[in-house]
Amino acid sequence: MHGPGSAAWLLVALCAATGAYCLLRMRSGVEEQRRTAGSEALMGFGMALMAIPATVITPPRAAWALYAVAFGAAALRALWASRSSAHHLHHLVGTFAMAYMAVGMAAAPSGHAGHGGAGAPLVTGLLLLYFAGYVLWSGARLVPVATAGGGPPVSGWGDRPELARACRLSMGIGMVAMLLTA
Repeated sequence: MHGPGSAAWLLVALCAATGAYCLLRMRSGVEEQRRTAGSEALMGFGMALMAIPATVITPPRAAWALYAVAFGAAALRALWASRSSAHHLHHLVGTFAMAYMAVGMAAAPSGHAGHGGAGAPLVTGLLLLYFAGYVLWSGARLVPVATAGGGPPVSGWGDRPELARACRLSMGIGMVAMLLTA
């Protein structure tokens, strides 16, 4: 996950900003949106921590193992939540990918990967295909479509669907970048 310095810092900034916006979305009046925003905030901040350049901080193996357990638990929660909403299947894949990368980092000989060889090439390739497809799909959904009448009024930052989509697109792009450097 630790790529070149400037690219890594840009990824840290993107993921941290996305996580911060997801925290703002947790103020929504709709319970399901709050729950989804909380999961996405966890992903955004988790990705930001994983992307910090190795020259700045090299976490011990135990930290990566703890990270794998935390995201494994989040994957189980997403699996349970997917019974009521198909969107949670995407959270399941995302949290699995985070746990997978953390396991790869814990298993790497030096305690952190970043130059390839951190996981099974087939699993990494499948995750890359999924997230690349997700980025293309979610990016296409951001393209404005002409509408006859205006939509319902938006009450606050937590209820803006276009910003939530942009947030998810940003995390998808970040996940592709992290998987490419795994």
